[in-house]
Amino acid sequence: MNFTADEIRAALKNGELCAYYQPQYDAVTSLMKSAEALVRWIKPDGTVISPFFFIPTAEESDLIMEIDWYVTECVCKTLEKQNMMPQFPISVNFSRRHIRETNFAEKLSDIIDSYDLPHPLFEVEITESAMVAEQEKILSWINSIRSAGFSVAIDDFGSGLSSLQFVKDVPADVLKLDKSLFSQNCENEKERIVLESIFNFAHRLHMKTVAEGVETKEQLAFLRSCDCNRIQGYLMGKPMPEEEYLSLCQLHRAVEEPLDILQLQSPASAINLLLDVIFRRYPLVIFTNLTRNTFYMMAYQNFTTTSCPSTGIFDELIEHGTNSMHPDDREAFASTFNRQNLIEARKSGKQEIRLVTRQLGDDGIYRRIETTDYFVDSNYTNDIIAITLCDNLPDD
Repeated sequence: MNFTADEIRAALKNGELCAYYQPQYDAVTSLMKSAEALVRWIKPDGTVISPFFFIPTAEESDLIMEIDWYVTECVCKTLEKQNMMPQFPISVNFSRRHIRETNFAEKLSDIIDSYDLPHPLFEVEITESAMVAEQEKILSWINSIRSAGFSVAIDDFGSGLSSLQFVKDVPADVLKLDKSLFSQNCENEKERIVLESIFNFAHRLHMKTVAEGVETKEQLAFLRSCDCNRIQGYLMGKPMPEEEYLSLCQLHRAVEEPLDILQLQSPASAINLLLDVIFRRYPLVIFTNLTRNTFYMMAYQNFTTTSCPSTGIFDELIEHGTNSMHPDDREAFASTFNRQNLIEARKSGKQEIRLVTRQLGDDGIYRRIETTDYFVDSNYTNDIIAITLCDNLPDD
């Protein structure tokens, strides 16, 4: 079933295109939190045509931009009808062609404002592949959208050649995981490890996560365990016409939030809360593999000195740290945190090593710091692992 651009444009003009809405639910509480608008073509005889059969043709020209703006108007009209009920945020997909559109954010703001709608109710989605293809312009484009009060989501993450470096640099608010990442029903160990890593780095980048295409209870159970924020897929709800969606919104109006979220949150969520507290308490956190002589910084802010390397060889880190200590403390620091001495201490049964020294700060002033190495066991290796927590101490 193939349609020409003229046929699609005629359908658009005749109002045969409309927005369907697929709800997104909180992964833990199963309460509806938002929705995604998906375009459908409704023929005069009632036949519903999937976008699979006409969007690829539209994307070959600026016709896709006309459709995107048309869906935006549909979403605004839907949100306007929710004045007397909860207004859940709705996301809309935009083609990569909009990245080169002059004054995109201003045009979007004008449309949303014409319906007197709050900007946080509208979310802009753009695919991961579009972002990678338009790296030169994407950052300023996204910044202009977020500056206008809209959130931005990276759609279909994991469907192509994902660049974690690029995701790190993109100031997006939401990361939407493509359903292809759950192809093994979350039963494959490698698949689970990859997913856990994605959710972890998204959390550390302060990005919300949405899992798309969730169809089984097994997938949902796993996603809950690794702190996924929202779920979207046939297991929870299929794309539906506006009338059905509005009825669903009305239904969720009466559902109250649980009083004690601590009883419902996933273990991963609790761990992330704990990490936030640790990073607030200790400005310098270092993970070290003593066996392999490697380390990396997990947190580094507001510390005495900021010239420490973020990753590399542990022996060189200790040498660097020794040189920054007060002359009277250098021997003690070098001896205490000598890698071989730490390995022997672990083998002798010690759980931690602690030392207070004076370190030269970037401002040329020596300050007291407490360095504690905690030995930990790994589930994946017999290597000797240490976690270092450093704290600035008050002056005597």
